[in-house]
Amino acid sequence: MTKQPGRDSAAESDQPAVDATGPSGRPTGAPGAAVLVLLALGWLAAMLWSTREAITSAAAGITAISLSAFALPGVISAALVAGAATALAFNDLLARRYGDWTTLRFVGAIGAGMLVGLAAAVAINLTYFDTSTTNVIAGTTAAAAIIGGAIAGARTAPAVGAVVTAALGTLIFVVAFSRARDPLFDLFGAGDTQQSLVDAAKWVSRTESLLGGLLAGLLAFGYLTWARRRAVRRDPRTPALRWPAYLLAGAGPGLLLLLAEVIIRIGGRSLLDLASALSEADAVAQTSLGTSRVDNGIWVLFVGALTAIVAFGRTLGPAQTDDDPAPTDRPGSESATTANATGEVEQDEPDTAVREADADPAR
Repeated sequence: MTKQPGRDSAAESDQPAVDATGPSGRPTGAPGAAVLVLLALGWLAAMLWSTREAITSAAAGITAISLSAFALPGVISAALVAGAATALAFNDLLARRYGDWTTLRFVGAIGAGMLVGLAAAVAINLTYFDTSTTNVIAGTTAAAAIIGGAIAGARTAPAVGAVVTAALGTLIFVVAFSRARDPLFDLFGAGDTQQSLVDAAKWVSRTESLLGGLLAGLLAFGYLTWARRRAVRRDPRTPALRWPAYLLAGAGPGLLLLLAEVIIRIGGRSLLDLASALSEADAVAQTSLGTSRVDNGIWVLFVGALTAIVAFGRTLGPAQTDDDPAPTDRPGSESATTANATGEVEQDEPDTAVREADADPAR
């Protein structure tokens, strides 16, 4: 089929989903990367400070281990996002100065993640009590920051920026949502029985995951839309991102949550085992929290991806067809009395032939 006038070239099936460079060859950066770095590092610092306050306020020993295990997921998620945001901004600077080199981009991303991880590990070792859990938290946090930096080494900077923005917004929402847990427990029928409490907890968790996924998808779509408009203002020939970029950006926060759970279960295994060995109730609590985190990541992944795709689809216009259907031959029309492509004369309709025969006795 031929291309219609005014049709966006980025919508063609043979075009890549995303383009990291504009028509001029300059790399397309992530807008607002410096602001993302400040917000992500501030969030990581807040998580480290709250974890330290919770551990130091504990009596000591057993309580500190349990609280460290509870606080570890928040620190790891914040380190992932902080490493990715810092690497994204650092790669933007490198690309403007030296161009878009694949090796340089990945080396710079991993180096930026290592700087964030090293700073976080030093802060943990200097400010936390010298216990058996301190080194576990510091090492796992450093590893999460390095992995987040490696993720930001991808070529599509706007999509990575959308993932970082949506993930940061989702993490902040989860903390803010904790204030609404008690009213929601009452709303979902939490009573005096154990079964009613379990059912209410499930509905509260599903509500949190659903709202978090909606927020992640909307933030990802909004960031990519803003990045697109900014790129077009600078260069009107900049190709548009196709739907896979929006799908990846919407699903990115959920993927980061699931990746954080993998890091926790590998790097923080010793801390989780210590917390589970304290008592049977602690073992049940750690298992339940791990399952809840996995379910939350899956919900955020699918709901965020669906929200971003639906929002992107609403911006598309109606599809244009290249070939219109040929007009249908009607009785009595001009085409009914003309020769077809093979040279044979088409037969008239039966009722038309009868009327002509009555009008002309010779026929």
